[in-house]
Amino acid sequence: MTSLIVPIIMAGGSGTRLWPVSRDTMPKQFIPLFDEGRSTFQATLSRVSGPEFAPPVVVTNDAFRFVVAEQMLALGLKGTIVLEPERRDSAVAVAVGATIASREQSPEAVCLVLAADHVITDVSGFVTDCLEAAKAAAKGWIMTLGIKPTSPATGYGYIAPGASIEGGRALALRRFVEKPDRDTAEGYVAEGYLWNSGNFLFQAEAMREELAAHAPDVLRAAQASLASASRDLDFLRLAPEPFRAAPKISIDYALMEKTDHAGVLPAHFAWSDVGAWDAIHDIKAKDEDGNVLEGSVSVIGTTNSLVRSEGPLTTVVGLDEVVVVSTLDAVLVAAKSEAPRVKDLVARLAAEGHAQATDHLRIHRPWGWYQRIDIGQRFQVKHICVYPGGTLSLQRHHHRAEHWVVVHGTAEVTIDGTVKLYHENEAAYLPIGCTHRMRNPGKIDLKIIEVQVGSYTGEDDIVRIEDIYARS
Repeated sequence: MTSLIVPIIMAGGSGTRLWPVSRDTMPKQFIPLFDEGRSTFQATLSRVSGPEFAPPVVVTNDAFRFVVAEQMLALGLKGTIVLEPERRDSAVAVAVGATIASREQSPEAVCLVLAADHVITDVSGFVTDCLEAAKAAAKGWIMTLGIKPTSPATGYGYIAPGASIEGGRALALRRFVEKPDRDTAEGYVAEGYLWNSGNFLFQAEAMREELAAHAPDVLRAAQASLASASRDLDFLRLAPEPFRAAPKISIDYALMEKTDHAGVLPAHFAWSDVGAWDAIHDIKAKDEDGNVLEGSVSVIGTTNSLVRSEGPLTTVVGLDEVVVVSTLDAVLVAAKSEAPRVKDLVARLAAEGHAQATDHLRIHRPWGWYQRIDIGQRFQVKHICVYPGGTLSLQRHHHRAEHWVVVHGTAEVTIDGTVKLYHENEAAYLPIGCTHRMRNPGKIDLKIIEVQVGSYTGEDDIVRIEDIYARS
């Protein structure tokens, strides 16, 4: 194999098992949970940025498009960013990625499918194993990287390896099974099964042929949505109607359990999908009592626990094997062994109408972010940060006036066509109905306190007149 491997990175998940830190508005793959200042998405990009790899194809949700672009730009990396109109699981994302690789590279191009939220610290071992698996993939095998189990975990799929492929390290995949119960998992480990890491390598045309045979609806939807895709700034936006025809199914169910050409390479690197808070505890450095303590926390008589705070002082006394996570608007307390059930909790919270189930207090936008400080009858107060060069849309409001107080940096404010600069400790007043815009013309972050006053302060009271980010 001489051509470059094409990474296909799936970055559209919600990561609800790591609530309340991970939520729909900013899921775990974009949060620096492990590497200070760098997300797992960025770590994944970095692993496949060497000379062995082509520019990546990133498949993500429309809501995350600017976060993806910003985090790629921070690493100095370019690639194809594909926007799914809605979540349809991994099978159609793989089909889209394989079709793009076939079109932009060649039908013989070997693709590497990666999740954006996995943790792999041994980059050289990872690359070595990818190159080895790619040899079998170039011959038509649909390869996965298998991980030697460290415990009879019930949160992973398992792989039964078979005979060697042409005498090498790559093995035929004898059996592919989904997440088992505890007793079954213990049997799998005893029989030498491997964990399914969710990393796949395959030749683009081989994947399309296998999907045509075993999941034709998936392939048809992927190809049709690509055929009618549109360019939106730097993004490739898949056509909604044909995309929705794709069944909601994983690549594991759609293909790996059915194909006769599945193979596995037992990997040499350590891996975690950091699926829940107990996995975070397993990975991170611990104190002498087995605790992972982060943020403003204090504990007494507490052992083998994870206690994390993103703001309020959080204290724990006399507990063992617990997870306590506090943010500015939500607190989670759980037995560590029950951490995977946080996903069920989030589903209940959403059904009960709690905004905290899906929304962070800090909402990210392409120009920066805003965070609510307080809200009451006829008023709302926000902290707004505009990145250097960032520009809010030209807009107006029907039901509220706004006061912008600059606390850091310089604001260029347009009000009904008049442009004026505001510096620290200066304020702009925007009456109801005026046409206005804010821009950061400086080289440091612009931070303001916004006070909204009026009969309605909801986000849908925005009439966008002009927007450089092409939002409606």
